[in-house]
Amino acid sequence: MDAIECLLTRKSIRAFRDEPVPEETLKRVVEVAMRSPSYKNTQPWEVIIISGKKKEELSEMLINLLESGARFTPDIPEPEKWPKEQEERIKSLFEKRRRATGIDLSDPEVIKKAKQANFSFYGAPHVIYLYQDASLPLWSLFDIGLFAQSLMLSAHAHGIGTVPQAFVTDYAKETKEFLGIPQSKRLIIGLSAGYPDMDDPRNQLSTDREPPDRIVKFLA
Repeated sequence: MDAIECLLTRKSIRAFRDEPVPEETLKRVVEVAMRSPSYKNTQPWEVIIISGKKKEELSEMLINLLESGARFTPDIPEPEKWPKEQEERIKSLFEKRRRATGIDLSDPEVIKKAKQANFSFYGAPHVIYLYQDASLPLWSLFDIGLFAQSLMLSAHAHGIGTVPQAFVTDYAKETKEFLGIPQSKRLIIGLSAGYPDMDDPRNQLSTDREPPDRIVKFLA
């Protein structure tokens, strides 16, 4: 798979086969992603991969916190407001997902169910958390974003599906405590990972992209 094909065919996966990915393959996926650029080669990313019983226990803890009404403790708060253009794209995604799956993500009860699905990691055999030291500057958030994209592309090239999940950082304080990550770190993103089940209708949805002319300007 060349780089262009990898970029064009990667998609968020929300249904997985049961079989786990070999540890050596996961290690290779991370190794390739570590070629990501970073400001002054600071490489401000750390990775933890959870599988098996530990993943199931983490899932149970997150769902229990949600059901109990526990206060969210994200290190990066969920946005409360978007500019008009971005808000329209969100609405378009929600409508497309509603038509494709019958799920209305503008309904608070549906959002709760969506969080439960996230906390179950969509049945994936692995969940990958990315984190970094909280004292790092804003540039380092950009860098770990580059790393996350590289990680997803590396996984896709190895036949592994992923989906980036902000929801699974809702209980960052409790998650870090459970995983033995110091509270001095900031939990950035979680990604469910495994071999995709492409027969599942949840994996048939593809999101739109704006045409290049909408976002690119050429000056000469």
